[in-house]
Amino acid sequence: MPVPKSVVKVSKDGSYKFVSNVDAVQYTIRELVRGALRDSGKVLAKKFRLSFYQKFNRHSGQVARGTGYWVRRKECDMQLGIARKGKGFWGIFQEIGTNNQKKEGLLRKTVEENISEIVKIQAKYLSELNKEKPNLNGIEEGDMEDE
Repeated sequence: MPVPKSVVKVSKDGSYKFVSNVDAVQYTIRELVRGALRDSGKVLAKKFRLSFYQKFNRHSGQVARGTGYWVRRKECDMQLGIARKGKGFWGIFQEIGTNNQKKEGLLRKTVEENISEIVKIQAKYLSELNKEKPNLNGIEEGDMEDE
């Protein structure tokens, strides 16, 4: 087992400085969250496409191609939706409804039905933090001596 990196840097003149790896740990957490959101988006988009074409008999594929998810880096969130391109444009009206088209809400129903699946995916990613075991302060319990 490798020895953890020291958190204290000692210079030649005898002064010392504490070094923190909090930035690296925060980056790891952020990337694990983004990975979890990306996989959740894949699952939800696939299940939405299946539920959409089970509901409607016409299989042109336009709404399926317009369905997507976007994981934003700065906001660290995910958006799932139907893009406004081509004939997928009409999928938006079937989702939210109009005067002549009743509201189907298939995207919302898909997300609500799969909340347990989302939790499982995100729990699996965040459990990776325990596998890496980042030592925030570099000191283990055995290193401490009673004074």
